[in-house]
Amino acid sequence: MIAIGGVAALLISVAGGALGASFGFGWLGGPIPFISVPAERVAYIGSYPLLNSTVMFWFGGLVLIFLAWRATRKMSDVPSGLQNLFEVIYEFFGNTVDGVAGGTPKAGRRFLALVSTIFLVVVIINWVGILPGVGSVGRIETIQEWVHHHLPKIEAKIQEKHPEYTPVQTEAAALIHLLEEHGEDTFVAFDGVFVPLGRGEQERVPLNRIIIFSESDLHQIEEAIHDGDDLDSHSILKRIHEHIEEGVVQREEDFKGKTVGLIVPFLRGASTDINTTLAIAIVAMFTVQVWGIRALGVRGYGGKFFVNPISQGPIATFVGILEGFGELTRTLSFTFRLFGNMFAGEILLIAIAFLLPLIGIIPFMGLELFVGLIQGYIFAMLTLVFGVMAVASHGDHDSHAEDH
Repeated sequence: MIAIGGVAALLISVAGGALGASFGFGWLGGPIPFISVPAERVAYIGSYPLLNSTVMFWFGGLVLIFLAWRATRKMSDVPSGLQNLFEVIYEFFGNTVDGVAGGTPKAGRRFLALVSTIFLVVVIINWVGILPGVGSVGRIETIQEWVHHHLPKIEAKIQEKHPEYTPVQTEAAALIHLLEEHGEDTFVAFDGVFVPLGRGEQERVPLNRIIIFSESDLHQIEEAIHDGDDLDSHSILKRIHEHIEEGVVQREEDFKGKTVGLIVPFLRGASTDINTTLAIAIVAMFTVQVWGIRALGVRGYGGKFFVNPISQGPIATFVGILEGFGELTRTLSFTFRLFGNMFAGEILLIAIAFLLPLIGIIPFMGLELFVGLIQGYIFAMLTLVFGVMAVASHGDHDSHAEDH
């Protein structure tokens, strides 16, 4: 019975997803959310733009604080539940830092707080980032918002090329370029603010059916720009701006009059925002420098990077420069390793949910849980290794080299 139920669920998933839509089914289909490398704004708190990845980072932090409070609320000599889990994590990293640092039994305890915190933070924000609804439920970005989002970059290029243009001319020229480049881009047709099941990627409308224009129209606007005509009263340009403001389908029998736009997720995994991974990497590498300075002093630690070419030779000087450059590359490596893995995982889950809704995503969510755990462990262990290297003097390096 279990096998029959599994096969039936699989068939329903296949028929209800994008594959089934090709044969007239697709009753579980839905539009793919807008995929963007930068995090998207979901609201303003005063003048502060709240990003969807920031919301999940705060949520992950609250989850971690709550779990820590529950684990330590009623501590006992015989641990159980969450207290037992946190003690296992503490003992594991305690033994690990002691083993990696070497020397006295507790030589690595200076690294324990940061290493274990990085592990817990990265794992939690990775795991909450794959909760149902993250990356798939969001607000509608209207055509007007989409246009205003893309125009500034184009306007900056036009200003460089044509500094004689007025702001109105620059905006008009940028709008022409935008329509030429993105006229075939498609947008989701909405019934109000919801997209019912079964209205998937096939329910999309190209931009040139939302903003009506022709090559002749754009050519006339270009001539008006070059001739210095009054663009505020230009009939074609006024019509285009009206269509942008309305943001509805102007020419498509099935969807005429319906609102169009893109789905911008309310929630997004914090690790899929490069700003989050960069911030964690900066904290880790800054603390590594502090450990090195505290252990060796400013002069001793700085001697690893700033070498006197006269007394120690040009090779040692070059090695010192490489050491300094290595600190920067480690920060970038930290940043892009975590970001790349989690962003790729997010895209994978979106694609699988599009092809096989309901059940297809289940095994891949398990895979993402494992990847999130491994990424947290790798980040923590590399921080520990770099910390141990920072507190080691040149003499330690030489002695290790002789031992080998």
